[in-house]
Amino acid sequence: MKKDTFTFHNGVKIPSIGFGTWQIPNEEAYDSVTMALKNGYTHIDTALAYKNEENVGKAIREFDTPREDIFITSKLPAEIKGYDETLEAFNETITNLGVDYLDLYLIHAPWPWSEIGKDCTEGNIQSWKAMEKLYNDGKIKAIGVSNFEIKNLQPILDECDIVPMANQIPFYIGKDQEELLSFCKDHDIVVEAYSPLATGQVLDMPELKEMAEKYDVTVAQLAIRYCLEKDTLPLPKSTHESRIIENKQLDFEISDEDVKILQQIRDVRD
Repeated sequence: MKKDTFTFHNGVKIPSIGFGTWQIPNEEAYDSVTMALKNGYTHIDTALAYKNEENVGKAIREFDTPREDIFITSKLPAEIKGYDETLEAFNETITNLGVDYLDLYLIHAPWPWSEIGKDCTEGNIQSWKAMEKLYNDGKIKAIGVSNFEIKNLQPILDECDIVPMANQIPFYIGKDQEELLSFCKDHDIVVEAYSPLATGQVLDMPELKEMAEKYDVTVAQLAIRYCLEKDTLPLPKSTHESRIIENKQLDFEISDEDVKILQQIRDVRD
């Protein structure tokens, strides 16, 4: 790929494609992460809420690669808000993974999943301050958020010391979130694109199949490459080795003209 890494505003580098583990059960996570590592992935994304940190960590520890060569992300559960609660959850994650530090730790969402849209501003600020402490103590190399809109990010910028280094959001062909992307770029926040295949729903779109044939790639490769063309960091996931391999084979570029065409596609899930 043309771009091997993104760089956070604190200088820490993150591999430009990650292996996502959302919806991979704990019993399958060991094999899936091992396959990803075997096939060149050095960036693994998990979360306490995924309930698979134990086997994600086991796969990383047992693979013949130094810890410092693997970038590990995990997340504070969306329903946990508060300073002490965040420190406790972080310790649980570190214990689950069996590691001494995280490369990136994110607030999973600005509100509990059972109360989407709830105003948790003060709780998010307190959680962020706890993450700043963990960062300053050297237990995390970078800190960020996930699913945060501009209205959720602004209080962090106003009330806290450290600007988030990353914002992990749903991003795929049909869901560009241009205003949020622009805001993050203005504040030097790296945008990570989760669900780059719209949980598989872009794969059957005729116009994408036609364009993928033009580049002699799969629709999945086209969709993941599109995220990179939009300067976002994709996090594809699979439990099938052939697709794990395919999702990382992105040594092509989408022309500016075709990127503009893809930008016009409406959200397949609307």
